[in-house]
Amino acid sequence: MDVLTVITENYLKRFLEIRDQTEALCRPLLPEDTVVQPMVDVSPPKWHLAHTSWFFETFILQKYAPDYTVFHPEYNYLFNSYYNSIGSRIMRQTRGTLTRPPIEEIYRYRAYVNENVADLLNQLTDNILIEMLPIFELGLQHEQQHQELLVTDIKYILSTNPLTPALLPAEKYVSPETSLPKPEYLPVAAGLYEIGYTGTDFCFDNELSVHQVWLDEFAFRNQLVTNGEFLEFIEAGGYQNFKYWLHEGFELAKQEHWEAPLYWTKHTDGWYRFTWHGLQKVNLNAPVTHISFYEADAFANWAGKRLLTEFEWEVANQQYATNRKAGNFLENGYFDPQPFSKNQVNANQFLGDVWEWTYSAYQPYPRYNKAEGALGEYNGKFMINQMVLRGGSCATPRSHIRPTYRNFFHPDKRWQFTGIRLATK
Repeated sequence: MDVLTVITENYLKRFLEIRDQTEALCRPLLPEDTVVQPMVDVSPPKWHLAHTSWFFETFILQKYAPDYTVFHPEYNYLFNSYYNSIGSRIMRQTRGTLTRPPIEEIYRYRAYVNENVADLLNQLTDNILIEMLPIFELGLQHEQQHQELLVTDIKYILSTNPLTPALLPAEKYVSPETSLPKPEYLPVAAGLYEIGYTGTDFCFDNELSVHQVWLDEFAFRNQLVTNGEFLEFIEAGGYQNFKYWLHEGFELAKQEHWEAPLYWTKHTDGWYRFTWHGLQKVNLNAPVTHISFYEADAFANWAGKRLLTEFEWEVANQQYATNRKAGNFLENGYFDPQPFSKNQVNANQFLGDVWEWTYSAYQPYPRYNKAEGALGEYNGKFMINQMVLRGGSCATPRSHIRPTYRNFFHPDKRWQFTGIRLATK
């Protein structure tokens, strides 16, 4: 068997596994659940299922499969996300109006794309295969991004239902540990450090190019901030005290009546939060999550500490991360951050559990090159008014994350699994 045949078989295997994982996330849903869009940031699950298929149909099948026939001529308009180069599309905030096509047809669409992709991989010449594989890899990574969005979007959709429905059994939800080890602050020496992706496997263009940054000496906490610690901030009046907050964040918190992280509700016997396991009592030892950058920064100021920059985070990871794939990811099936354990292999909680807000604006690295055409719209055009997050979360596929991965969101966003790591002043 030649090398390219082995590569083709491996790509087909990964393709089918990733496609099945996407559908597995949606299997517990009722058809009615797949259409809802409670806010503009959240897309209906049905749209995610279709859009990830549209990506392969548009960028792979229509370009490389001879005589390919699109599944439906209107799907390019319905399921394009933000690619202006591809043509017009429905507005993002109206995705929840798509009662048609029905979910059964979307699953037929996925099966149609899967079958045609499998046929294509088995018949391409070597030269065309080599040309196509980088785009195909991007399609796989793109679908994994949408798996994470499905976890967070489904959670938000169900949280708006007064019945607080559970999609996973409650016993999957881990109870608090009796105690946590005392957090430590680990030092990083001042110096000139290399930032950016240096490997040979896939990375996004915003992780390139490799460059050097000067960092002053700092120390970072080896554990993420917990719900219990954030509760102390709440009870100390942290949401009401302007001196901890950026002005824009404080005004937003007042306007939106923020008094706790998203999904938290106070009951007579304490605080509860909505999860994939339904309404559960807040696990005080688990990492706090579903907070905005503003809340993360306010907590850090209240604690007399600060957030790391994205460059400090990357260097701290270089020096102190142990098993980078041993964290709590989508494959663990909790869909919720888990308590720090002194015995865990991923001893410093760098990857998994929650995306960590950094105090770094999302900007291009030096010598950043944006790709030509539609795929050049993937990252570069969003490099404004957003903050960088690092580390992945409990909704991130394990094979999708890297220490150099740069996630980015506007500072007010809360529906993702976002949390806090502290650094010394």
